[in-house]
Amino acid sequence: MSGTSEGTGSAADSIRSAITERHGAVSATAAPSRTPSRDESERRDYRAAFNAAHLPMAVVDRDGYVVAANQAFAGLLGAEPHALVHQSAADLVDLAAEARTWAAYQEVLRGRQARLRCTRRLKHPDGHSLWTEVTLGPVPGTGDVLLSVADISDRRDLQARLRHLQMHDPVTRLPNRALFFERLSAALEASSYDHSGGTGRIGLCYLDLDGFKAVNDTLGHRVGDRLLAAVAARLTQCADQSGYGRTSGHLVARLGGDEFALLVEDSTGTEQLADLARSVLAAVQEPFDLAGQRLSVSASIGVVERATAGTSATGLMQAADTTLYWAKADGKARWTLFDPERNAHRMTRQALSSTLRPAVERGEFDLEYQPLVDLESGAVRGVEALVRWNHPQFGTLTPNRFIGIAEEDGSIVQLGQWVLRTACRQARRWQIEQPSDSPVFVSVNVAVRQVWDSDLVGDVAEILAETGLAPQLLQLELTESAVMGSAGRPLQALQALSDMGVRIAIDDFGTGYSNLAYLSRLPVSVLKLDGSFVRGFRYEEGTHPNPADETIVEALVQLAHRLGLTVTAECVETAGQAARLRRVGCDTGQGWLYSRAVAPDVIAGMIGRQVEAATAAAPLPDEPAPHPLV
Repeated sequence: MSGTSEGTGSAADSIRSAITERHGAVSATAAPSRTPSRDESERRDYRAAFNAAHLPMAVVDRDGYVVAANQAFAGLLGAEPHALVHQSAADLVDLAAEARTWAAYQEVLRGRQARLRCTRRLKHPDGHSLWTEVTLGPVPGTGDVLLSVADISDRRDLQARLRHLQMHDPVTRLPNRALFFERLSAALEASSYDHSGGTGRIGLCYLDLDGFKAVNDTLGHRVGDRLLAAVAARLTQCADQSGYGRTSGHLVARLGGDEFALLVEDSTGTEQLADLARSVLAAVQEPFDLAGQRLSVSASIGVVERATAGTSATGLMQAADTTLYWAKADGKARWTLFDPERNAHRMTRQALSSTLRPAVERGEFDLEYQPLVDLESGAVRGVEALVRWNHPQFGTLTPNRFIGIAEEDGSIVQLGQWVLRTACRQARRWQIEQPSDSPVFVSVNVAVRQVWDSDLVGDVAEILAETGLAPQLLQLELTESAVMGSAGRPLQALQALSDMGVRIAIDDFGTGYSNLAYLSRLPVSVLKLDGSFVRGFRYEEGTHPNPADETIVEALVQLAHRLGLTVTAECVETAGQAARLRRVGCDTGQGWLYSRAVAPDVIAGMIGRQVEAATAAAPLPDEPAPHPLV
């Protein structure tokens, strides 16, 4: 049709003329023998074009009924053109199937909306379905609407093929990450309004192959791709054999690399997911024969199962990823179920990690001190400085809650410097305030990372000079595993500190390497026996101590003394333990028998006095004693 307004008007007149003729309403004044006018000739041309057009078209009145249809439109529906007159156009092309489309169609009929275009799937008379694009627009000056139907099946098929390529992994032919998240989001969204009897739960097995990189590196990516395709086939078989799901049963997807996911909609509980994980694990561990290559691999699987209410796709995947990490950390070749308590601990750890460095700058840490008591005289010889974090959210935290985090992220250097400076300053203050009493040394724990990542020797020298504390009154404690493995820079640092006069102590001795030959070559002056030895000395009701424990401790004490070392026993809880330790020659004791870690002013009251074990805050019989760091 012409794009001009005049042409459009002529087209409208022609269409209306066609309508009139179909109803037998030809003008009585018209003389058949009269020579047709130009307008009549144009109308006949437009009527011929309308009827002969390959594009299916129909004219619809404002009530929604067909008043004229061309041959193409009639052929599309398997009828004659005249048989379609007076029929509802909405019924013929399925415009009432969706509420939004129906409302827009009504607006077009009323002239309040200029155009409607929608996609509809229609049934062809020969039995096959085809996708069509239905367009409706007003016929100017008539109040009618022109409806046209374009066959877009080929375009839809092409779009479907392109979408399949876009949404599927080319190596395994499985749905890829994009399609997986689309399906997951749809499943979670559908569950919010689905009342058809579904379980309202969803499950996910998140799988990662163990050691797949080694296959690629040694045998090449071609073999690696074949392995991935073989794994995908086994995962699909496992999911099919499970026989679960609401519509399409399951979704097995490759999320990238050697990561796969098995989505279970309408899951029945954790046992169902556990059964699926076990079958997947067994299937993957069966050897693969790939073009002459026999390969054996394993997998780690994170399993999450929960109610869909309140669950987001992001939250579910975060839980699955965390659980997969647990399976890897726990030894691989296993499946692990999501544990909310374990996850809460991880989240707390993450929260502590993100705020640890700023906490040092904000001054959120304090030091408490636990006395080291001479087992012969009962006098306080020294104290161990123990750091506490006054966290604004979690309250007072002991070192075992955050020291490991500090060592991992490197903030132990900054924190360690603060602890060292604060402890030395406090030890010097006791010395100044109580000049008549023998000064006590202060013992500070040092992580091996402090030796590697900072100038520990320079820091100690600077702090001693700044505080005025004598080097002999500072003791640095390192764990046995850190000291025994010292070489290069750490060993040089320990030697320099010892030459400076600082005491070096091995903490938790007896739990690590216990390389006694190496011990003689280290600049160590103190051994601190691990509490596990001391606990064997404790008399329990109706039981007797193991004589072997006393023999071991006595041998260690004698060895240390022959090497010129003093020995401190940790976790001394009872007077009986103290007596036995004193009998085998142990020098000092530390534990709840004498005191918990306390504030500096409490320690000031102990200096120069004999610590009375009978009045100390020992634990109750059913109360476990903590690690000395606590």
